[in-house]
Amino acid sequence: HVPFVESGGGLVQAGGSLRLSCAADGDSICWPLMGWYRQAPGKERDLVATITLDGTTSYADFVKDRFTISRDTVPNKMYLQMNTLKPEDTAVYYCSAYPDLDTCPELFGVEYFGRGTQVTVSS
Repeated sequence: HVPFVESGGGLVQAGGSLRLSCAADGDSICWPLMGWYRQAPGKERDLVATITLDGTTSYADFVKDRFTISRDTVPNKMYLQMNTLKPEDTAVYYCSAYPDLDTCPELFGVEYFGRGTQVTVSS
């Protein structure tokens, strides 16, 4: 079961913007900490940004001041606003979270990922 569905990717010119969305199954309390990862061809998957239920955020240095992560609790959705995009931002972007097993024992104790959405930035 894949509890996350990403959308909003596409092709954009350098300097442009995109807004990614992640629709999550279940109550937001099942996912106290959510995040976005990305993986470029031939490279490892990198953490881009994270957000807690109370809205505390963190960002990788390579996206600071350009990307903004946010989330809604009802419905359970997460977003990534990406501005001033660069060709090196080209990657598949994944929604991810590790579940709170005390709150949602029906889930497994693993980090869940969506299937991803492709972002391509042309120069």
